[in-house]
Amino acid sequence: MSHFTKRFSRLKNEEDTGFSATATGRFLHKDGTPNVKRAGLNPLEKLSWYHTMIGLKSWKFISALILSYIIINIIFAFVYYAIGIEHLTGIDKSNWRNEFTDVFFFSSQTFTTVGYGRIAPVGFLASLVATFEAFLGLLTFAIATGLFYGRFSRPRAFLKFSENALIAPYKEGSALMFRLAPYKNNSLTDAHVILIAAIGSKHNSQDPKEFFTLKTEISNINSLVLSWTVVHKIDEDSPFYGNIDDLMNDGEVELFIQIRAFDEGFANTVVQRTSYVTQEIINGAKFLPMFRPSENQQTTVLDLDKINLFEKVNLK
Repeated sequence: MSHFTKRFSRLKNEEDTGFSATATGRFLHKDGTPNVKRAGLNPLEKLSWYHTMIGLKSWKFISALILSYIIINIIFAFVYYAIGIEHLTGIDKSNWRNEFTDVFFFSSQTFTTVGYGRIAPVGFLASLVATFEAFLGLLTFAIATGLFYGRFSRPRAFLKFSENALIAPYKEGSALMFRLAPYKNNSLTDAHVILIAAIGSKHNSQDPKEFFTLKTEISNINSLVLSWTVVHKIDEDSPFYGNIDDLMNDGEVELFIQIRAFDEGFANTVVQRTSYVTQEIINGAKFLPMFRPSENQQTTVLDLDKINLFEKVNLK
């Protein structure tokens, strides 16, 4: 056992985080997804396309749908060209641009089953391709509708976390803290936080990481409507107790955060995760207020753009 690891030998750890003590790199990304790459299988086996599409950012999801729609219609346009455009009536053959445009839009009208009627297939092969394209269009739009509904109805916590965790003055000593706030008009109740620290040596990668469940001053709140500053007091039972500067300089620290709450709108439990690594932990700082009374003193204003604001302070 190295000198660095001995520092924490007095602390008992009973939590199983699901991560290995010998894992490398960051355990969780800022968005809460695990930093794990799966190998040994082909992409069709290791990826769930439903979860991939559900988890995409909105602009990527919309872009993927539009791009897929265009590519499919271009492919079918070339198929109709391969059959021969003489098997399509109503095509403007004055130049190749008008020709291709007409074939492309015929494909899109067939794919969406709109069928305006100006252009129509003639012959068995062209009609067969048009029939298959219309059937494929029905299946594709059914899948797209299901994905839209899945994304729209998926329970989410809609929580915004501060970019940094802070080591701040607290009571007669100091505490590790970060804050979060709901940024949508959803109603979250019975919110619960789990805070775990993974600590290893920066200079000796052979040392296994140690995992510690950190006690928080308040682990449950009845209603999450304003910001919530989660506080872990640094005392004799904390792995951060002692010379915090040495730990920040010589150690690799990662904080795992999991927030679990009940969303009254979804009538379901929602979970959101994030993490902070050593470089995102500021030693000697405190958060600035982020909510205030309104001008008429009738309501409380939550300034979400101030969730990351802090000022440097001296620790005792």
